[in-house]
Amino acid sequence: MSLAGLFNDRWPGVALFDLDGTLVDSAPDLAAAVDRTLEQLGRKPAGIEQVRQWVGHGSPILLRRALAGRVDWEPANAADDALFNDALELFFNNYRQLNGQRAAVYPGVETCLETLRARGCRMAVVTNKPEQFVGPLLKQLGLEHYFQLVVGGDTLSTKKPDPAPLLHAMEALQGSRGTTVMIGDSAADVSAAQSAGIPCVAVTYGYNFGRSVQTLGADAVVDSLSELL
Repeated sequence: MSLAGLFNDRWPGVALFDLDGTLVDSAPDLAAAVDRTLEQLGRKPAGIEQVRQWVGHGSPILLRRALAGRVDWEPANAADDALFNDALELFFNNYRQLNGQRAAVYPGVETCLETLRARGCRMAVVTNKPEQFVGPLLKQLGLEHYFQLVVGGDTLSTKKPDPAPLLHAMEALQGSRGTTVMIGDSAADVSAAQSAGIPCVAVTYGYNFGRSVQTLGADAVVDSLSELL
């Protein structure tokens, strides 16, 4: 499905991209940071396959899940609650050192970004990852020059699935609901786009807590961003 097909054969003027699981496979870095943190706390490492199931709602919830050992971490027990702030600080320190070392750009991403840029599309990253980690990761992987704006999970007072980050980016890039698309990999991305009133494309290869993206109600589902061209 071409992106132009979402806008009556016109290309979008603004494209908003999720980061982890959409543009970049960052799970190897995140898993390494989570496991180092757990080991520093005297716990067993979780491993990359488990961490892949926990990514998507930002670092604090990732750590909540790591401490609980499951996606459905609520309600946290009293011991984990008492440990949480120290654990999160450890994780941030570890991830700062590991960010970008093992991550990789997904196939088809750069082809899509190059084409959109050539067509004059303005692009932003809208992610739940803390903003301090976004720029360094994009730079490490050579993607930073494609984007005019980054909205992290702590840029505003709310994050996806709240629509506010999408609306903020759309307005900052002078887009409108009739010219803007959201591209992501999870229920948070699709829900945020639906609440913002803009079309959404979901990719099948990302992080959606082990569930199929086919059931999320996205306007299009693709196996590679190159399919959107």
